[in-house]
Amino acid sequence: MTIEIKAPSFPESVQEGSIATWHKKPGEAVSRDELLVDIETDKVVLEVVAPSDGTLSSVLKNEGDTVLSNEVIAILEARKVEAAASPSTPAEPEAASDAPESEAIASPAARKMAAEKGIALESVQGTGRDGRITREDVASHESPASPAAPGKSASQPAAAPAAEPAFQALSSASGDRVEKRVPMTRMRVRIAERLNQVIQNTAMLTTFNEVDMHRVMGLRSEFKDQFAKMHGGTRLGFMGFFVKAAVEALKRFPAVNASIDGKDIVYHGYQDIGVAVSTEKGLVVPVLRNADQMGIAAIESGIVEFGAKAKEGKLTIEDMTGGTFTITNGGVFGSLLSTPILNPPQTAILGMHKIQERPIAENGQVVIRPMMYLALSYDHRLIDGKEAVQFLVAIKEMVENPAKILLEI
Repeated sequence: MTIEIKAPSFPESVQEGSIATWHKKPGEAVSRDELLVDIETDKVVLEVVAPSDGTLSSVLKNEGDTVLSNEVIAILEARKVEAAASPSTPAEPEAASDAPESEAIASPAARKMAAEKGIALESVQGTGRDGRITREDVASHESPASPAAPGKSASQPAAAPAAEPAFQALSSASGDRVEKRVPMTRMRVRIAERLNQVIQNTAMLTTFNEVDMHRVMGLRSEFKDQFAKMHGGTRLGFMGFFVKAAVEALKRFPAVNASIDGKDIVYHGYQDIGVAVSTEKGLVVPVLRNADQMGIAAIESGIVEFGAKAKEGKLTIEDMTGGTFTITNGGVFGSLLSTPILNPPQTAILGMHKIQERPIAENGQVVIRPMMYLALSYDHRLIDGKEAVQFLVAIKEMVENPAKILLEI
């Protein structure tokens, strides 16, 4: 039976994708749920798996080709189901299947990832059909380093660093002025397009302020252990306070939470906060939906979950669709001050930075305080300078006095 392999259904926010990597070649046998191809969109990489056992008879879209939603990209010749074994000899097939059981229930992509991470497949719970272990199962499995297989786990990290380190080694070893030309990924192309769009189509300005972090840091130091114990190990960070402060400030200044659609202003009666996350392929912005209804523990837990999914390449398009306001933290990389760029169609973005002790004047005395610079970039077409400054001052005041966040004052 011939089966058409189609690209996934893309949401409205994604117009097209491109073939990133074919993991199988025409004529090769494939197993059900085995990874066939990666399709890269401007937001995420989507995996397409085999719907049935069989043979990949032809590939209609090659690596680098553009594909549309639900477009046919390959043809699979399904394998015919073998006749049932004779009832007189039921023991032999069972005995034969016992030995390679771990191989039979794990997809090749899952086995490859398990080998790279040094994870024993026997310890992974499969969620695929008939208990098959998928790549996602291995990615989400947290397994301590196994002393039983030191050779495999020790050898894999040596092989893992490829591309850039190998190129650097070649350059330094040979002494030649080596250049390397590679095509931009679809995600990087899309990032470039969106940045150009912001520069060309918005009137972006940035206002700055600074915030004294000593009260929030004291609160965090005092209650972090109790917080983690009460909320299932969730750590109390700074982002939760800033998200809550941003939500309250957005309620006071609706224009900062709005967007421009042609000649219309769209005011959003909810606060969906995007949190910028850096990945190897570029910056992504997963969204905390209905952040106004979330407590600090839920915010912190959601951010940790997004970070883990981004690291493992498991963020979905739905995770990154929408958002009415964005927060980015360059301080985790050591940035002292920067100008964040808008995330269209949003009209404002808050930039956090490195906490640094500085002398400041307080009640006529010079004291040392942990200070952080804040930056708010905004679209001047919709937001006036007065509103932008007052919005940022509101965030500053709430973070400097955390009780105001809880009391909503």
